[in-house]
Amino acid sequence: MDRVRKIWQQEQEYEPIEGGSADEEQERQELRESTSFSWTEYLIFMLLGVAMLWAWNMLLAAGPYFQSRFASSDRLLDNFQASELAVSSITNLGSMLVLTKMQARASYPRRIVMSLLINLLAFALLALSTWFALGVSPSAYFAFLILIVFVTSLAAGLCQNGVFAFVSGFGQPRYTQAIMTGQGVAGVLPCIAQIVSVLSVTKPDEPSDDGSAPVPGTAAFAYFLTATVICASTLVAFFYLRRQHNVKSAAAHSDMASSVGTPEQPKRNTVPLTVLLGKLRWLAAAVFLTFAVTMMFPVYTQRILSVNATDSSSRIFQTPSFVPLAFLFWNAGDLLGRLLPAVPRLSLIHRPKLIFVLSVARVGFIPLYHLCNIRGQGAVVHSDAFYLVVVQLLFGMSNGYLGSMCMMGAAEWVDPEEREASGGFMGLCLVAGLAVGSLISFFAAKA
Repeated sequence: MDRVRKIWQQEQEYEPIEGGSADEEQERQELRESTSFSWTEYLIFMLLGVAMLWAWNMLLAAGPYFQSRFASSDRLLDNFQASELAVSSITNLGSMLVLTKMQARASYPRRIVMSLLINLLAFALLALSTWFALGVSPSAYFAFLILIVFVTSLAAGLCQNGVFAFVSGFGQPRYTQAIMTGQGVAGVLPCIAQIVSVLSVTKPDEPSDDGSAPVPGTAAFAYFLTATVICASTLVAFFYLRRQHNVKSAAAHSDMASSVGTPEQPKRNTVPLTVLLGKLRWLAAAVFLTFAVTMMFPVYTQRILSVNATDSSSRIFQTPSFVPLAFLFWNAGDLLGRLLPAVPRLSLIHRPKLIFVLSVARVGFIPLYHLCNIRGQGAVVHSDAFYLVVVQLLFGMSNGYLGSMCMMGAAEWVDPEEREASGGFMGLCLVAGLAVGSLISFFAAKA
């Protein structure tokens, strides 16, 4: 643990803001050094990252369950995944655009609390639907599912805008890295839960058309209920974090009043997006491209089958478990990539142009998917290891690493009073990339 603490305590190098003076640079350095680091706050921000993307990853990993609900409708079966992506991304983008404009009177903690409460209700309804909505038609359940996707995406917008703005006020890039790590954890755990729920079915009563076993209602109920517990736990933890932060802020203002004589009231001015874009153009473009390209992977992952899938092969190679396994590899790589910035030598926050170049280079992963077994039509590279490790794991790792670099570096390239706004702005660019990528994914689905 001592070696880990020493790694965290090392200063990360960065370049001055363009046009900034040496005095301003020194003030920013002193501000960072005066900000204390807390492992408790780090873990709470990680939990906020988990809650932020749990709904998104849970709905993706629950694909086999939704397939069983839409099995009698080929049209819904083929399009429900792309519909989820489109509704989620567009709603998230719209909410982020509105919230980013509402800076002057914004209460970022209130936005975080609202998002957690919305998700709490949505996840509870989704869990109950596994018991009380079994007799509804596929079309009715699809409408219900899209409604859940809409409200959870709205909540995700509130959470992303609120959390990234709130964490910027702490002046600790490591807390931003904790949020990004939590998002990676949110991708891994739902996949594991889905695989376990599928493999727990020892003898399918009614196999689906593709020979796969349906996900039992009890497993789906427990799976969705987990998200409710995550939100409730995060809500309690955030109340504690907010109270501790208010105590520290009050103490800081008290010290300032005693030394200066007159307390200075904080004033939040609206920072124009053009100003933020001018200072963060490379990082903003990089995070946009990174997540736009990333949105290709859910479509391909749902369609690529194992080359070892036969009637006598292990159930892990069958579609209901192999698809969540592929998601698990991608999200495990994503989590690993989000952890890499913890090593100072691997940090690139002081080289935004290089981050942008690497984000463009990620487009090269897309052709690799066409070397795999799409829709069971055969693979150019006849290997599940190639698909899971080279394509999924490395693609996910590049997403986690570059995404973390972009979000962590934003606070280093703006003035202290612009940090909250920069957090919301970078969140907006991230969501815009997801929205554009989701629309492009419709074309990828037909390729």
